[in-house]
Amino acid sequence: MDKTSQQFLYVIDKCRNIFQKKLQDYGPAWRLLRLESITDQLYIKANRIRTIQLTGQAKINEQIDGEFVGLINYSIIALIQRELGFADEIDIDQKQALELYDKYASLSLQLMQKKNHDYGEAWRQMRVSSLTDLILMKIFRIKQIEDNKGKTIASEGVENNYFDIINYSVFALIKLWNLDENKEIKNNSL
Repeated sequence: MDKTSQQFLYVIDKCRNIFQKKLQDYGPAWRLLRLESITDQLYIKANRIRTIQLTGQAKINEQIDGEFVGLINYSIIALIQRELGFADEIDIDQKQALELYDKYASLSLQLMQKKNHDYGEAWRQMRVSSLTDLILMKIFRIKQIEDNKGKTIASEGVENNYFDIINYSVFALIKLWNLDENKEIKNNSL
């Protein structure tokens, strides 16, 4: 397995751990969220990252890496909601939620591997602030498509934007966590 795939799996494993712990605390209460609400949650997280990057300070004692984790987890939630639709009550259990999480994390990995091959790992030369800007752009694209009731003329639609948010957030975390320096990344698998 190549280095980037190992790093991706390491990051996703950390995100999944948080997702699983929150499932234990709250259950899959997010099943009640409409896609527009998830998009707004993604916006809040990405905008906080950008504000901290621009001002150089955070008044809440939470690091931006936690916001990137949130971007990954909420993007996977959005993909699950696109598949299942939102619910009026909690209609899946923790096991089903984790199976769906793993499905979309695996699809994200596959897409990353294809794009990473074609783009020659260009993300490694990018700044985290540029990844943040790209994530915000993807969120605004999703909002516009939602405002257009899902109709697009020439774009790829919202699903691919969610996958891109996941992958850009993984890249940001690889950089923030200095995973290129870490020689002990275990071979995690989905």
